[in-house]
Amino acid sequence: MNRRGLLLVISSPSGVGKTSIVKQLLSLDSQLTMSVSVTTRPQRAGEVDGRDYHFIDETTFQTRLKAGAFIEHAKVYGNYYGTPRQFVFDQLEKGLDVVFDIDWQGTQQLAQVARQDLVSIFVLPPSLVELEKRLRSRGLDAHDVIEKRLSQTANELSHWAEYDYVIINDDLEQAVAKVQTILNSERLKRIRQPDLVSFVQRLTTV
Repeated sequence: MNRRGLLLVISSPSGVGKTSIVKQLLSLDSQLTMSVSVTTRPQRAGEVDGRDYHFIDETTFQTRLKAGAFIEHAKVYGNYYGTPRQFVFDQLEKGLDVVFDIDWQGTQQLAQVARQDLVSIFVLPPSLVELEKRLRSRGLDAHDVIEKRLSQTANELSHWAEYDYVIINDDLEQAVAKVQTILNSERLKRIRQPDLVSFVQRLTTV
């Protein structure tokens, strides 16, 4: 039977591992597609435009924002991020699930426009000591950027109770398995299977 897709949001403070979880999910599940955000953040070494992010300047971003091109947007650490609206709803109509690697601000905006389609998961670190270790060991940011990210951690953690599900990422494989369990359960909800009504009617027709 056909089903409507869902919006799977995975949020966490920087360094907890949400990006790694998302990458594993995408490699394991053909019904998942990634929402590639538009950003004004500088492109990092190894990133591919159009695969990791759509990189644009701030003027272009603001023009698209005013035109209503984003289903959600946020300014994080001085850079703008936004999710293309048309792409998201096209995927839902096709019965595909769209996974988002976004923060609490973007999640709140998605809830305002598509709450019935939204499934949100907040990922916690096993400890703050481990979180700092992960941020420093990945070697992506300068010392001052890492310090800024760590200073924002308490604020980001304060939004955990706004999410449908919360998991602790103390082991990546186990965290991915937990998200898969959540995803499979949400796909079976009655509201996401519009063909069930006609199917049951046929079963009960004498």
